[in-house]
Amino acid sequence: MRTWISVLASALMALALLPGMAAAKPSGNEIVWGENLPKALDPHVIYNVPMQFFMLNTYDTLYRYVGNPPELKKWLAEDEKVSDDGLTWTITLKKGVKFHDGSEMTAADVVYSFKRLLALGKGPSGAFKPVLKAENVTAPDKYAVTFKLDKAYAPFRAVLPLVAIVNPRVLKAHEKDGDWGSTWLSSNEAGSGAYKLDAKTYRPLEIVDLMRNENHFYGWKDNPKPVDIIRAHTVKETSTRVLALLKGDIDATDSYLPTDQVERIQKSKTARVARDESMRIMLIRMNNKKPPFDNINFRKCLSHAFNYKGFIHIILKDYAVRNAGPIPQNLWGAPKDLKPYDYDLKKAKAFCDKAKAEGAPVDREIEIHIQSALAQTTQSAQLLQADARKLGINMKLVASTWAQLTTNSGKVETTPDMWVHWVSTYFVDPENWIGQMYDSQFQGTWKASAWYKNDKVDKLLREARTTVDHAKRKALYEEASRLVVADAADIWIYNTVQLRGLTNRIKGYKFSPVGSGGEMRYISIK
Repeated sequence: MRTWISVLASALMALALLPGMAAAKPSGNEIVWGENLPKALDPHVIYNVPMQFFMLNTYDTLYRYVGNPPELKKWLAEDEKVSDDGLTWTITLKKGVKFHDGSEMTAADVVYSFKRLLALGKGPSGAFKPVLKAENVTAPDKYAVTFKLDKAYAPFRAVLPLVAIVNPRVLKAHEKDGDWGSTWLSSNEAGSGAYKLDAKTYRPLEIVDLMRNENHFYGWKDNPKPVDIIRAHTVKETSTRVLALLKGDIDATDSYLPTDQVERIQKSKTARVARDESMRIMLIRMNNKKPPFDNINFRKCLSHAFNYKGFIHIILKDYAVRNAGPIPQNLWGAPKDLKPYDYDLKKAKAFCDKAKAEGAPVDREIEIHIQSALAQTTQSAQLLQADARKLGINMKLVASTWAQLTTNSGKVETTPDMWVHWVSTYFVDPENWIGQMYDSQFQGTWKASAWYKNDKVDKLLREARTTVDHAKRKALYEEASRLVVADAADIWIYNTVQLRGLTNRIKGYKFSPVGSGGEMRYISIK
């Protein structure tokens, strides 16, 4: 019988045969960024890491996360006032901010952006819909916006960076059948950010070319020699991406490098690996409403069947930190005493036998979906598959893409038995992880694709959302974490040490967990 290491080696060889897309070689004052790209460009519709890259560079927000650990700073906001009960927020805007078409940004544009987000009901709207109605976003004067919340919402300031401020004059000119201009915006841009989209060269999931906005309101004082053109091109296969980096065809890889490729880059004289502690957890989702995953003992079986130490220490060479549950271990709210599931096939078999005795169909073929462009998802799935086989569990790997998986997770029936992915830092609050992953009101989104339901957890998470006292919120999230882990809702593997390959000609790269180091305004060329 093949060992799990040989199984993984076979998987990596198979991946090497996948086609990659050649990128344009950088020239002049431009760089080619080998980044994963969103399937469409509307920041009020798409909500994932590739969109964070696009949004941070082409749009502005009221607040912005900067640095690592990320610090929340005023961006478009000049000042804020919050009522004593936490229900009314008035934010004063900076004056003189210009959209890419040259028109001035005012409070009316901010109001329009929030109303649009809530009307579309997609993307990051889930962070606001439980507490904010569209009619309660108003502009008392030209440079002030007022938000009246239905109830206190502790993460409100933390989630404001999720909302890109869009130009209503441009969008209204392209509206069709009441779509808020979304059809047009899916392949265009209506922002004010440090870079502008070159719509003529745009190709979905393949090419996003960005041109520097010399008149950006923040200015370029932090970087007197910024890059004029960012060519963000998807290279679909890991080894092809790294080869392109080493040849100088691209200036950066994405941030999901497997360890063998890290070592390959480190041996070169033309490139390096940026290593940064992040807040991105890797996990294997389990569809808790689909038999046999609706049986807690079967979920515990698989939780004990994953070789966490082997994956992190041997395969990843410790370029990650074990994470016991659904909140990054370096963020408040993650219980320090939370005991993770250990790799123990005897325990796994005992739980599997219990599930079988209770009538769970453990003998059926289990599908575990991977993201074919990301080698680590295959590595982890192959590892679990090998040990599951020892327990008599037949697991089939299914190659897929992020776009397919997030679309399929909208319904119980189309959500895979299992799928491998990461939950990244969209905003810095436990709500970003456990709050939106395991509160049942978010089911139908990719974040809540475990389809987990526990009334007590729902109550704890909703109370934490409306509790202003930090110590009480921390205790509520800790209790909810213990319950979710006890229920074995998913298989939590690690908290990421982010690894991105960079050519030596890149200068000024700055990492923040929000956006995964994809904000380009800091970068220049040596």
